[in-house]
Amino acid sequence: MSNPTPLLVFAGSTRAQSFNRKLAAVASEVGREAGAAVTHIELADFDVPLYNADLEAKGTPRDVVRLKELFFAHPAWVVVSPEYNGSYTGLMKNTIDWVSSPIKGDPVWSSGTKPFAGKVVGMLSASPGALGGLRSLSHLAPLLMNLQCWVSPKQFALSKAGEAFTPDGQLVAEAARENVRGVVEQVLWAARRFGA
Repeated sequence: MSNPTPLLVFAGSTRAQSFNRKLAAVASEVGREAGAAVTHIELADFDVPLYNADLEAKGTPRDVVRLKELFFAHPAWVVVSPEYNGSYTGLMKNTIDWVSSPIKGDPVWSSGTKPFAGKVVGMLSASPGALGGLRSLSHLAPLLMNLQCWVSPKQFALSKAGEAFTPDGQLVAEAARENVRGVVEQVLWAARRFGA
């Protein structure tokens, strides 16, 4: 059997009881079941300030470089995007803005698209509303494609998220877990065919 595909999973939220962080944990579990080598990160664990070019000119923060390294090292990603005001979060945008900003004169990170180009990305979202955060995904997809990611056609938006999880963080409905599995497996399938 070939080596397990490295799969990066993260959510665009740092809230303690975030539905999207819970969904990211489910996606990580599903990824492991599918045979992937899963790296599940929490953006709260990275000290990344609000993007500012003047701040960047003084030196790219170390945790931004860590994120660049993680994004680059994983050919397959599952991104879980909360919806704020019909779009993705400021945290998600800020993370992508920092990671895609080239480091001038750096022999490794002088290209802004290097951490993104050719990555296969599956998108999930969760929301208490009826659409499940779907509008955030419709905005996030063009942003990722602009950075040369391959965005998986399958996506899943978990509606009524306040009722969707058990106390230990599992999905109540097996159909919802199957939808997550469908996204994860399509991402892994495509990444393998792209030579991951």
